[in-house]
Amino acid sequence: MKINFIAVLFLFSLVLFASCDSQNNGNEGSENGEFTGSVKIDGSSTVYPITEAVAEEFRTVAPKVRVTVGISGTGGGFKKFCRGEKDISDASRPIKQKEIDACGEQGIKYLELTVAYDGLAVIVNPQNDWVETITVEELKKIWEPEAQNKIMRWNQVRPEWPDEEIRLYGPGVASGTYDYFTEAIVGESGASRGDFTASEDDNVLVQGVASDKYGLGFFGLAYFEENRDKLKLIGVDGGNGPVKPSLETVKNGTYEPLSRPLFIYFNSASIDKKQVIEFTSFYLDNAATLSKDVGYIPLTDEQYGEQKSRFNAFISNVGGTNTSDE
Repeated sequence: MKINFIAVLFLFSLVLFASCDSQNNGNEGSENGEFTGSVKIDGSSTVYPITEAVAEEFRTVAPKVRVTVGISGTGGGFKKFCRGEKDISDASRPIKQKEIDACGEQGIKYLELTVAYDGLAVIVNPQNDWVETITVEELKKIWEPEAQNKIMRWNQVRPEWPDEEIRLYGPGVASGTYDYFTEAIVGESGASRGDFTASEDDNVLVQGVASDKYGLGFFGLAYFEENRDKLKLIGVDGGNGPVKPSLETVKNGTYEPLSRPLFIYFNSASIDKKQVIEFTSFYLDNAATLSKDVGYIPLTDEQYGEQKSRFNAFISNVGGTNTSDE
């Protein structure tokens, strides 16, 4: 009798577990009206501050959703994204053809969404009292591949500058910021000298220039704004006189050629994850305020409305073609 009771209890437990499991599988992304599950994001260190700010706000309205935001650079983010490992990829440049092909091989469709604008800051150490502005031609002379082992001292750029070594700091080659800078300044994406201190972490670059009187570097404007007490911002002359990057000069287009859009990419492999769709909608609804809070330049309300319409259309057109158990 005792054995039969244990058997019945065991069978009842199995039925109850199967019932609960079935209910959970049928409600991916929600539980009792609340969103659950995870949102996995990786990519650009430049876009990271905006995405992390959105993630923090989203946690207040959807506390049961686990939002993780990594920083492996735009290129590193796309590699994971196109393998289906990430729901969203942060990018400081448009997706490249080789990345499009990689996504296609995995059957992954995606949607590019513009979330803000940014200017690249060219910076020196505060003790640098000889550089106030620099031309695009001079930046090219310093950074082009032919400059390696050739343009090594400040007075080789301008004779009146000191006869001291130039020490360069910039994002790593997997960074969208690196791609954008080299295309805008050198004329070819990914083309530059190789003898510079490189890092995917902009904070490393900040510390490098901040501790080096003869340093010169570049990275997103937001990182300068966070560290303006440690660095000196210089104006860039793109042909119409020197201009320093700011919310105003980036937005009105006078800071050229180092102004650019910033993106997130939505993965079609996540189309059936309610929490990812809700997070992305929340992102577009709040990017105007949060991007400005962390030092970036928001789109207009009309432009955000266009992005939201494109996202809703993508969900409607692609929805139902993928499934997810995560």
